[in-house]
Amino acid sequence: MNWLVRSTTEEEGHAIVGLMRDAGLHPDPDPAYLQWKYWLPTELWEGSRSFVLADGPKLFAHGAIVPGTLRSDSAEARVIHIIDWAAREQAGGGGILLMNYVARFADFLLGIGGSRHTLEILPRLGYQHCGEVRGYVRALSPVAVLRSVSRPRWRVVPRFARSVVWSVTAPGGSFADWSVRRLGVADVDQLSDVLPVAKTGISVFGRSSALFRFALSCPFVSVELYAMERSGQIGGYFMLSHVPGQVRIADLWMSSADSADWRAAIFAAVHQAKTVGGVAEVAAWSSESALSAAFEECGFHQRFTRPIFLRSVRGAPLPQGGIRVQMIDNDAYYLHSTQRELWA
Repeated sequence: MNWLVRSTTEEEGHAIVGLMRDAGLHPDPDPAYLQWKYWLPTELWEGSRSFVLADGPKLFAHGAIVPGTLRSDSAEARVIHIIDWAAREQAGGGGILLMNYVARFADFLLGIGGSRHTLEILPRLGYQHCGEVRGYVRALSPVAVLRSVSRPRWRVVPRFARSVVWSVTAPGGSFADWSVRRLGVADVDQLSDVLPVAKTGISVFGRSSALFRFALSCPFVSVELYAMERSGQIGGYFMLSHVPGQVRIADLWMSSADSADWRAAIFAAVHQAKTVGGVAEVAAWSSESALSAAFEECGFHQRFTRPIFLRSVRGAPLPQGGIRVQMIDNDAYYLHSTQRELWA
């Protein structure tokens, strides 16, 4: 075969969906969604974010990228998370060939969770385990759980009971010292002074106005960005995404070191989630012990853990200490099926 790795164009959307389906995945074929995810012009990346292994018009493997930067207290590195990675059975080794091609554009490749097969293969591809991200959920409406269509009825009943207990015992919380203001695409620059910064022992993924603008333009789910203000000054922000039955905290950061301020941001996010009709729960990620403790103090329950992997492309040492990961750092803030996928 005369395999060639190359970037894709919008005209190949249908062929990419067909390849992913043949590989056992269930992609959304909506052209607007594909255009946003793969080809929408953005300051985050120049050109197509979708790549294929092809022999002429025939596609054998595909991978798309989520570009980012990883910042420690002493350095900054370019990171790529590969999503929608799929290969046909006859393309033995083709997916790895495509991954290695994409890796040339980064200092590190990022991996978060994955199927059993993915978790088995990543270490063999040079990925190293760098921490864990925890999934947290707070129940909002037990009645909304009953509307779930993704589970058999006998599995919905115990989930409903658990949701009742969790919602009744969850603390009310307060963010009275803070005001919450929703930001539009034209307002994202207002957060420039309160973006995440690396701390000793904790590396962070960079945030930028370009990243916020891209997320807010998602045609697949509703994404909202809120500023936390006190005494006329912005002290942090949180971003919410809305999927069927669930509101996700896609990102959250407070410039303060006071745990009470972080809890205020979480309670503010919960308050905004409660204003959305038909929502059963609010979900979040945390890879830091302090943030995990804050979620638990705000009535959230841990539901799963997922490993965080990094692969050094050019031999650079992996960052020491923990890595702060949020849903916005890959596709977790918008990816879902048409059915309700509840965590509680």
